[in-house]
Amino acid sequence: MNFFQLLLPDFALILCGSLVCRYTALDRAVWEPVERLVYFFLFPVLLFHSIVRSPLELRATSSLMAAGLLLGVGGIAMAYALPHLPGLARRIDARAHASAAQVAFRFNSFIALALSERLAGARGLLFIAVLIGVCVPLFNVAAVWPMARHSRAGFARALLRNPLILATAAGLAANFAGLRVPPWLEPSLARVGGASIPLGLMVAGAGMRLAHLAQHKALGVGLLAIRHLLQPLLAAALALAFHLDASQAAVLLAFSALPTASSCYVLASRMGYDGAFVAGLVTVSTLLGLASLPFALGLLARIA
Repeated sequence: MNFFQLLLPDFALILCGSLVCRYTALDRAVWEPVERLVYFFLFPVLLFHSIVRSPLELRATSSLMAAGLLLGVGGIAMAYALPHLPGLARRIDARAHASAAQVAFRFNSFIALALSERLAGARGLLFIAVLIGVCVPLFNVAAVWPMARHSRAGFARALLRNPLILATAAGLAANFAGLRVPPWLEPSLARVGGASIPLGLMVAGAGMRLAHLAQHKALGVGLLAIRHLLQPLLAAALALAFHLDASQAAVLLAFSALPTASSCYVLASRMGYDGAFVAGLVTVSTLLGLASLPFALGLLARIA
């Protein structure tokens, strides 16, 4: 499999967004409303539609769900433990860690959906929807908790206002209840959701910033090492342990090495933290995805 050709379309859109934002009149003032449109409307529609349109066969996907949850818990545990490692306690600021810990385990859903469909077709899209469905609530809780705890903000309120959690919960509830989208509404939902992927990738590019990375170097290196090195290794071990088939293993390994969510810095900023530093980490994570995704998918040949 040519990983460069597989990843090129998504990263070309990210680069396009960065260049358009940096070198044309379509600057951050234009992209910030687009980002809100994607985050609060387009992507929740895509997430809901991806989950509800195909019945979830719990028996067929139970191993994948378990592996995804364990992968998520492992990433969260490593991110939370970082300041407590020998030699790092004095070098990591508690407030900076609270806002940036999410970088180690959250993922760019736009790239996830686009890549999974190319990896395994319709089955890949179903598998990534399953992982999104079980992991997004966990990841959002884990992302909000340190910031809410550190700033004494309302934890439950922050979760209940998160559009990704609301869309995921609604999609899972509708799926398990046997509800389906009416045929006459299907094309509209597909078009709305489909618009979120190219726009979301360009938004990720427009949001890339490097200026604030000089702060908290030890924290940044540790979180990015978890996201792009330790998570793929853990995913390979879990794929072996749960005897996942080739398609499920490919989606899990790709899921483990994705760039972090572009909305990390949005969440940090809206909760009163240093969004610029988190945006720098998102930028580097996006670039590292060009190396970590081929690395993770290359592990597939070793465990097959």
